[in-house]
Order: sequence, then structure tokens, then C-alpha cells
Amino acid sequence: MTSLRTPSDEIEARAVQDELRARVVLDELGPPPGSGLVTGVDVAYDDERDIVVAAAVVLDARSLEVVEEGTATGRVDFPYVPGLLAFREVPTVLAVLESLESAPGLVVCDGYGRAHPRRFGLASHLGVLTGLPVIGVAKNPFTFAAAAPGPLRGDSSPLLADDGEELGRALRTQDGVKPVYVSVGHRVSLDNACAHTLALARDFRLPESTRRADALCRRALREATDGTSASRPGDRGTQAKPSSPTV
Repeated sequence: MTSLRTPSDEIEARAVQDELRARVVLDELGPPPGSGLVTGVDVAYDDERDIVVAAAVVLDARSLEVVEEGTATGRVDFPYVPGLLAFREVPTVLAVLESLESAPGLVVCDGYGRAHPRRFGLASHLGVLTGLPVIGVAKNPFTFAAAAPGPLRGDSSPLLADDGEELGRALRTQDGVKPVYVSVGHRVSLDNACAHTLALARDFRLPESTRRADALCRRALREATDGTSASRPGDRGTQAKPSSPTV
């Protein structure tokens, strides 16, 4: 595992991103979908108390049954800056992953990897620090637009940078339902990342790993803050509301 560096300001954070981005591995296929273990990670904040809770839920990739789950609570030590949210989240996410008895297998983040303005979102950041294969599956597009994919499950359209590079895909996980936005984090191909997403989203729009981790971290935050409602990344208070993308 690469040692964690906590930057003191925005300038240093961008320099750390530049250094770590060079270590992203993009030429590995990754584990086969539907086998082994898959771990969903998610976070929730109480910005008034500067508390962040991370949850990890390990699933059997074939049955989607829970193998193990855990949470970790930390302090928010970096300001809210779009594009640098990983620095607020990574320490607590690493803590919960390290607490697991199970090997995480593939890690699925509620956020982005390559589909990020600096090509280094949370999924890439986490992958480089842990060495694990990681993908990002986001609920909303962040910077890069995509044409609407076809209406059927499995239809997709590319998320394109200005130079035409494909940085991710809008992927339809259920017929006629709003797509999710898949991008590579580390040590997984984009085709394989989409295949994993479909395998995990059998019955719902979101992967089961994300759904379970989201529910767990919200519940843990409520318990940690004596019943105060959980907020999502980018929210400015403690009331649950639609979130900004986790990047």
C-alpha cells in the first residue's frame, strides 16, 4: 500500500494528484465479473461537526449476499473543493478497508476514476493507494457529457473528453431507467468495469454494493451524531438531500 499523504492546501493537493495519477494502471483486465468478492464503499458527512463516516460492504459476487461489513468514523481535515473531494474521504475509507477481515476483491466506489477533470477521481486515488482493482460508478455525470444510451439494459454511450478520449460510459443497468456513469479507477478495463456494474445491478439501477454501502454509512452517521440526518458529499449541512458527485 502506498503511504497516505494529507496535503496542507489546494496547491499541494493538486501536486499529490499529479504524482499519484502517474501510477494508475490502465492495462489490466481486472477480475472476472460474477466471481470472487466485491466491496462497495461509500461515505456520508456531518459538515457542522466535521465528521465523515465511511462504510464498506463485502459481497459474494455470484450470490450478492453480504460476507462482511464495517464502518469507520473520522474527522474532515480538508476543505470542500470540487475535484479534490477524495482528500476529504480517503483516510476514513482506508481505515474501514483495513478493518475488514475479508480481502476486498474488486472495490466499487460511488464516484469517478478517470472520468474526472484531472483524470484522477476517488476510484483512482483509492486504487493507487491500496493497489486494489477499483472502479467508479456514479449516479450523475460530473464534467464529461454523454449521449443518452439506448433504452435497454446493457446499452451504453461514451463519456468523451474534448480530445475525443473515452473516459467512461453512461450505462443503462435497467430497461428504461436513468443510466449510471462508469469509469476505470485502477487495474480494471472499462469493458470489464461495465460488465461488473451490470452483474451487480441485477434488480435495481445502482449496483448492490453501492446500495448497501450507502444505507450502512447513513445509518452509522446517524448513530455517530445522535440521530442527526446524514448528508452526502458536497452537501453543506446535515440534512439529507441530493448530492454533488463524489470525485
